[in-house]
Amino acid sequence: LQKGSSLVAPVHVASEESADKTNLGFIHAFVAAISVIIVSELGDKTFFIAAIMAMRYNRLTVLAGAMLALGLMTCLSVLFGYATTVIPRVYTYYVSTALFAIFGIRMLREGLKMSPDEGQEELEEVQAEIKKKDEELQRTKLLNGPGDVESGPGTTIPQKKWLHFISPIFVQAFTLTFLAEWGDRSQLTTIVLAAREDPYGVAVGGTVGHCLCTGLAVIGGRMIAQKISVRTVTIIGGIVFLAFAFSALFISPDSGF
Repeated sequence: LQKGSSLVAPVHVASEESADKTNLGFIHAFVAAISVIIVSELGDKTFFIAAIMAMRYNRLTVLAGAMLALGLMTCLSVLFGYATTVIPRVYTYYVSTALFAIFGIRMLREGLKMSPDEGQEELEEVQAEIKKKDEELQRTKLLNGPGDVESGPGTTIPQKKWLHFISPIFVQAFTLTFLAEWGDRSQLTTIVLAAREDPYGVAVGGTVGHCLCTGLAVIGGRMIAQKISVRTVTIIGGIVFLAFAFSALFISPDSGF
């Protein structure tokens, strides 16, 4: 009996240690992802897209379209990052640390060079882009309207059924957000984080971070967009990125997170 108990005990302790390590890795990845996404997305193009569209259209439709795009982009980024784990961890760990340092220095430089009302230019650019999409939508409605006799009733009925289930505003919010996010700083940092942190923690943290930023944009709209200092957020973002790079000096690549 004593032999049996002495063999079981170490296995039980080892499993508890492994579980604690996994939980710690998930929490570390979650906190890292949510903080990086918030400082990257506040005052970003996707933030302004959600803010301006929410002022014109149904807020829930805009939020649903934007969040589907951001959620899909986060999952794709995590998969890209996780795919690099076939490379030995020591290499990906220090390469990602170097990238964080580069992102941090660039953000600090950008922030220090910015004028206090820097966000207004991007706000106007997004407004012009959404206005252009609205005009295209109106032209499509006129072309496919009931007055189009030559096309016949057979082509318009299925389209109306399709639009009944998928709102054009939902599609517009999804498309604009997805294209604006592709190749963006937050996508690149999500890939980098997934290469060195727990992928589940990065996916959940990134999605929650996007939810907070997009929800804030949809609820507050223009008021929040005008009050946010893009310069301050960029400088804080640079400090956060540099802090992650600096932490690598004290954390071993094989520590599990």
